[in-house]
Amino acid sequence: QVQLVESGGGLVQPGGSLRLSCAASGRRFSIYVMGWYRQAPGKQRELVAAITSGITSGSNTNYADSVKGRFTISRDNAKNTVYLQMNSLKPEDTAVYYCKMSTVSLGDYWGQGTQVTVSS
Repeated sequence: QVQLVESGGGLVQPGGSLRLSCAASGRRFSIYVMGWYRQAPGKQRELVAAITSGITSGSNTNYADSVKGRFTISRDNAKNTVYLQMNSLKPEDTAVYYCKMSTVSLGDYWGQGTQVTVSS
């Protein structure tokens, strides 16, 4: 059984910053690919960032073009937590942000989501 709990969302002004956290259960968190997705009203869910395990080497990361240079995904395997540091936020970043864990044998797991609103 896997549970993912996101936190850190809220209201922020354009140009501001937020750090999202996703705390995961599970014994083998360190081996799983983790990702952040977002879904804005009336739009489809999209990948924001992903990060590999980093067990054998440093973690590999991938970002949507719209957030490159502004967002940073990281993980702390000792704490079973993945983070999304969001800087220089724009109104178009407004969405519900979801944490996802990808497993080999049991498929994907999703958190409940956390609302991020960027508005003046």
